[in-house]
Amino acid sequence: MTDRQVRHEVADGVATLTLDSPHNRNAISSRLVAQLRQGLTDAAADNQVRTVVLAHTGGTFCAGADLSEASAAGADVSPSELAAERTGQMTALLQAILQLPKPVIARVDGHVRAGGMGLVGACDIVVAGPDSTFALTEARLGLAASIISLTVIPRLTSRAASRYFLTGEKFGPHEAEAIGLISEAVPDTEEAVRGLIETLRKCSPQGLAESKKLTTAKMLADFDACGKTLAAQSARLFGSPEAIEGVTAFLQKRPPSWAAGG
Repeated sequence: MTDRQVRHEVADGVATLTLDSPHNRNAISSRLVAQLRQGLTDAAADNQVRTVVLAHTGGTFCAGADLSEASAAGADVSPSELAAERTGQMTALLQAILQLPKPVIARVDGHVRAGGMGLVGACDIVVAGPDSTFALTEARLGLAASIISLTVIPRLTSRAASRYFLTGEKFGPHEAEAIGLISEAVPDTEEAVRGLIETLRKCSPQGLAESKKLTTAKMLADFDACGKTLAAQSARLFGSPEAIEGVTAFLQKRPPSWAAGG
């Protein structure tokens, strides 16, 4: 197994960052976050790069947090301490996407769960193929979509946010388009992204950077206003008995003891 979990390729003014950890369904590990942030930093510094594309290998775009990494942390690190560290990493990653002075296009043709939804919400444009599915599964583990709510809720209709944050239901690309999570459900994501890249080539770097600031300003302000409170919520929940049982049950592929009718 390679240590490289994010591939970074630059061609024709496009930096493609590919989540390439299919063995754990591109779960958000410390290594993946660090490599993805480095890719964003490199893209920001490269004057030849006009657009960033966030892609993936395998049938899952991103499965959310790497829960096996959490379980392997050891007895000397409490779940709350580990959650605080991981929440800080995720917060910085989402802010880096929002602050990047270049448009970020997500090319999704696979499953998106939990923290992966936060990545989708942070991207400027999202196209999703027919094999895409989406779900906010935190409540089913005894958790809440704390930090990622800052990028997901602004994209959704109010009714959709209430439903999917609470139920953890799975939905497809056409529903995702209808409720505002993605820009467009398409039959061919590669063709759709090529068309968007050609359209963006007509825009100046300054025009793109300043226009993006207008669309991300409210989300970034919410990070400043609510980030610490939501991070504390995340740490508290991860250390709770219900969440510990929920995560353990998930890893053991069994219903949690607190599930109704369980």
